[in-house]
Amino acid sequence: MNGFNLNIAKSFLGKNVNLHLKDGSVIVNVQLAEIQRDEMRGEVFVSCISYGKGNMLKIPLRSIAWVKLVDLNIIGIKEPKN
Repeated sequence: MNGFNLNIAKSFLGKNVNLHLKDGSVIVNVQLAEIQRDEMRGEVFVSCISYGKGNMLKIPLRSIAWVKLVDLNIIGIKEPKN
Protein backbone atom coordinates (compact mmCIF):
# COMPACT_ATOMS: atom_id res chain seq x y z
CA MET A 1 0.00 0.00 0.00
CA ASN A 2 1.37 3.41 -0.96
CA GLY A 3 -0.10 5.29 1.98
CA PHE A 4 -3.27 7.11 2.81
CA ASN A 5 -4.81 9.01 -0.11
CA LEU A 6 -8.05 10.68 -1.16
CA ASN A 7 -9.68 7.48 -2.46
CA ILE A 8 -8.97 5.63 0.77
CA ALA A 9 -10.30 8.58 2.80
CA LYS A 10 -13.56 8.51 0.81
CA SER A 11 -14.05 4.83 1.65
CA PHE A 12 -13.96 5.61 5.40
CA LEU A 13 -16.44 8.53 5.35
CA GLY A 14 -19.12 8.13 8.03
CA LYS A 15 -17.19 5.41 9.87
CA ASN A 16 -15.52 5.45 13.28
CA VAL A 17 -11.76 5.03 12.99
CA ASN A 18 -8.45 5.48 14.76
CA LEU A 19 -6.24 7.90 12.80
CA HIS A 20 -2.53 7.09 12.88
CA LEU A 21 -0.55 10.20 11.98
CA LYS A 22 2.88 10.33 10.37
CA ASP A 23 4.41 11.89 13.50
CA GLY A 24 3.54 8.72 15.46
CA SER A 25 0.50 10.01 17.34
CA VAL A 26 -2.93 8.39 17.22
CA ILE A 27 -6.31 10.10 17.30
CA VAL A 28 -8.67 7.55 18.81
CA ASN A 29 -12.29 6.87 17.87
CA VAL A 30 -13.29 9.69 15.55
CA GLN A 31 -15.86 9.64 12.78
CA LEU A 32 -14.70 10.85 9.37
CA ALA A 33 -17.32 13.44 8.49
CA GLU A 34 -16.21 15.07 5.24
CA ILE A 35 -13.33 15.87 2.94
CA GLN A 36 -12.59 19.53 2.23
CA ARG A 37 -10.26 21.11 -0.29
CA ASP A 38 -8.57 24.45 0.37
CA GLU A 39 -8.27 25.98 -3.09
CA MET A 40 -5.96 28.78 -1.93
CA ARG A 41 -3.28 26.47 -0.52
CA GLY A 42 -4.09 23.43 -2.62
CA GLU A 43 -4.41 21.25 0.47
CA VAL A 44 -6.97 18.57 1.28
CA PHE A 45 -8.34 18.27 4.83
CA VAL A 46 -10.30 15.51 6.54
CA SER A 47 -12.95 16.72 8.99
CA CYS A 48 -13.49 14.40 11.95
CA ILE A 49 -15.99 14.39 14.79
CA SER A 50 -14.80 13.02 18.14
CA TYR A 51 -17.04 10.35 19.60
CA GLY A 52 -19.00 11.49 22.65
CA LYS A 53 -17.94 15.14 22.71
CA GLY A 54 -18.87 16.04 19.15
CA ASN A 55 -15.88 18.34 18.64
CA MET A 56 -14.84 18.90 15.01
CA LEU A 57 -11.21 18.42 13.96
CA LYS A 58 -9.63 19.32 10.63
CA ILE A 59 -6.55 17.27 9.79
CA PRO A 60 -4.48 17.64 6.62
CA LEU A 61 -4.72 14.51 4.50
CA ARG A 62 -0.94 14.44 4.04
CA SER A 63 -0.47 14.12 7.84
CA ILE A 64 -2.36 10.80 8.02
CA ALA A 65 -0.24 7.65 7.69
CA TRP A 66 -3.02 5.07 7.96
CA VAL A 67 -6.47 4.43 9.41
CA LYS A 68 -7.87 1.54 11.42
CA LEU A 69 -11.59 0.89 11.53
CA VAL A 70 -13.10 0.80 15.05
CA ASP A 71 -15.72 -1.85 15.75
CA LEU A 72 -18.05 -0.20 18.28
CA ASN A 73 -19.67 -3.54 19.15
CA ILE A 74 -16.40 -4.90 20.54
CA ILE A 75 -15.86 -1.97 22.91
CA GLY A 76 -19.51 -1.95 24.02
CA ILE A 77 -20.61 1.41 22.61
CA LYS A 78 -23.94 1.64 20.84
CA GLU A 79 -24.04 3.84 17.77
CA PRO A 80 -26.57 6.67 18.00
CA LYS A 81 -29.64 6.25 15.82
CA ASN A 82 -30.39 9.04 13.37
